[in-house]
Amino acid sequence: MSERSAAPGGLALVESLVNTLDMEAGTDALDTPEGRVRLGITEDGLDEARELRESLRAALLAHAGHPPHRAVTPLGTLLARAPLYLAVDDHDGSARLTPADEGPLPARIAAAVAEALVAGTWARLKACESATCHWAYYDRSPAGRGRWCLMRTCGARAKMRRYRAKGP
Repeated sequence: MSERSAAPGGLALVESLVNTLDMEAGTDALDTPEGRVRLGITEDGLDEARELRESLRAALLAHAGHPPHRAVTPLGTLLARAPLYLAVDDHDGSARLTPADEGPLPARIAAAVAEALVAGTWARLKACESATCHWAYYDRSPAGRGRWCLMRTCGARAKMRRYRAKGP
């Protein structure tokens, strides 16, 4: 859907997971083996991945100043179960949180969020305000006040609805 460039660093994984569901088209990439393999999700982990995806979407809507799209398990609750450890580089002393096991999606997502928090980029990952979209996008606008995945689609539709609602 979105033609924006991918979010930086580990946020690309978060963006990719959230965008597996195309609400407008009614398709879910997690329904396909290819869509699951791309994110390292097994058939057994499908329900957990969908729950995580929708909790992330609610957090991204909050970043844009919008209420959750539906009731979800709080993201903090889901990520609290993710095993992370502090990795320190022996050569330069740099440190980062990293998954204790590279396999589980929640641990990889938790590490990506932690990386983004340190980089100051977490709040720039948002969900489109359009109720028929909610696509994840990285807000690169100078003021950080982007509202739609793409201005020429969701933004233009919203502005046209507001214009028409004003009447003659």
